[in-house]
Amino acid sequence: MTSTLRPASVTREGEKRPGRWLALSVLVLAVLLVAVDATVLGLATPYISEDLRPTGTQLLWIGDVYSFVIAGLLVSMGSLGDRIGRKRILLGGATAFGAISVLNAYATTPELMILARALLGVAGATLMPATLALIRTLFHDPRERSLAVGIWGATASAGTAVGPVAGGFLLEHFWWGSVFLINLPVMAVLVLVGIRTLPEYRDPSPGPWDLISVALSLVGMIGLVYAVKEAATHGFTRATLGVGLLGAAALYGFVHRQLTVPAPLLNMRLFRDRGFSGAVVADLLTVLGLSGLVFFLSQYLQLVQGRHPFEAGLAELPGGIGAVVAGLVAGRAARRLSVRAVVSGGLAAMGLALAALTTSTRSTGYPLIGAALLVVGVGAGFSFTVTADVILASVPKEQAGAASAVSETAYELGAALGIALLGSIMTAAYHDFTAPAGTPEAAHESLGAAVRAAADLPPHTAEPLLAAARDSFVQGLHLASGAGSAVLLATAVGAWFLLKEQSLEDAG
Repeated sequence: MTSTLRPASVTREGEKRPGRWLALSVLVLAVLLVAVDATVLGLATPYISEDLRPTGTQLLWIGDVYSFVIAGLLVSMGSLGDRIGRKRILLGGATAFGAISVLNAYATTPELMILARALLGVAGATLMPATLALIRTLFHDPRERSLAVGIWGATASAGTAVGPVAGGFLLEHFWWGSVFLINLPVMAVLVLVGIRTLPEYRDPSPGPWDLISVALSLVGMIGLVYAVKEAATHGFTRATLGVGLLGAAALYGFVHRQLTVPAPLLNMRLFRDRGFSGAVVADLLTVLGLSGLVFFLSQYLQLVQGRHPFEAGLAELPGGIGAVVAGLVAGRAARRLSVRAVVSGGLAAMGLALAALTTSTRSTGYPLIGAALLVVGVGAGFSFTVTADVILASVPKEQAGAASAVSETAYELGAALGIALLGSIMTAAYHDFTAPAGTPEAAHESLGAAVRAAADLPPHTAEPLLAAARDSFVQGLHLASGAGSAVLLATAVGAWFLLKEQSLEDAG
C-alpha cells in the first residue's frame, strides 16, 4: 500500500512556525554528539586495551555498559521531558554529556572507564528522545516532518562517518582520551544556540513522574540485559538466572503499573498500533544484527589488516555516506513506494551485505569491504529513517517524548544485546585458537591482548601467535556476521507483514 500523507491545509500551524529549520540544526548537533561518541569508542578500543589492560569481559563492559544504562533510562527520561520540558532536559543533558566526556577521556583504570561510560549513558538518555520529540513539535506537516526526520537520521549517520575519520586523526597525533574531548565544542555550540532557538514544549496535563516506575524500568532493563550477556559469555549459573528473573519480574511490574496508574510513564496501549509495534521491533532486531559488525570492524581493520587509525576511519566512510544519502530520500521513497517496501528492502540489503562479509579473510581487499559497508549504510538509512517517522506519526504530539524514547530504547537494547550475543560468539570462537609454546595465557583474552603479548616475544614465537590469533578472530567475525545476516533477513520478512498497511499519516 502506497503511503499517504495528511494534506498541508490541516498543518498550517506547523508550516508557519518561524525558525523551525534553524532549531532543527541545533537538534541534529545533539544527534551528532551521540553518534560520534559511539563510533570513536570502537576505533579507540585497541588503544584503551593497550593502556588500561582490561580483561576480555571488562572490554565488553566498556563497549556495552553505556547501552545498558541508556536502555534502562530512555523511557523514564523521555517521559520526564514530556513533563518538565523537552528543551530543558535536552540542554541539561547536553551539558552533562560534555562534562562526563572529560571523565571518559582521563579514565586511568578499566573500572573507572566502565563507570564513566555508565554515567555517560545517564546523560545520553536525555538527548535522543528529546531531539526526536521536538521534531514532532516543530513540524506538524507530515511532508516537512519526513524531511526533518531524514535530516535527523542523516546527521546520525554522518556522525558515524565523521567519528572514525576524526577519531583516527586524533589517535595518530594524541592519546586515546582525545577522542572523547571532541564532544566539548559540539556541546558548547548546542547549548548556546539552543537556548535562543529551541521552543519549549511539555505535556499540558502530564501527572506526576512515577519514581517507582522509573526504578522498575531501570532494574528490569539492566537485569535482563546483564543476564543475557553473562549467559552468552559464561553459560547459565544460579546468579545469572537470579538476575535474569529479577529483571523479568521488574519489567512485568513496570508494564502492569503502566496499565494501572493514572499517569503512566509510558502508555502501553501505543503497542496496540501494529505500525508502531512493527517499527519498534524492526529497530531492535536490526541493531542487534548489526552490532557485531559495528563493534568489531575497527579491530579487524587495525589489528588484523594492520591499518593505521586514520586509514581505518576512512575505510569505514562508505557506510556513513550511504546512510546520509538514503536518509535524505527515505521519506520520498516511502511515499512513492510504500513503508514496508522501503523498510524491508533496506533490511534485506543489510542482511545480504553481512552475508558477503562471511567470505572475508585476513588479506581481503578493500573493494569487498567498502562495497559491503556502502550497502549496509544505504539499507540502514532507508530503514531507520522510515521507522522513526512511522513511530512519530503513530502517536499524538503530547506523547512524542515517551514514544521517541521507546524507539531509542529499542535501538540501545538491540545494541547491548547484539554486542553481548554476537560479541560472545566472537569471543568464544577466538578463545579456541592454538597458541605456540611460551604464549602467555592472557593472549586468549582478546586480539588486542595477543598483539601486546607478541610484542614481548621473540619473532619465531610472535609471528605464529599473531597468525593464529588473527585467523581465529576472522573466524569469529564470520560467525557473528552470519548470525547478524540471518537476523536481518528474518526481520525483513517480518517487517513486510507487520508494516503491511502502514502509512506516514499522523495519528493526531
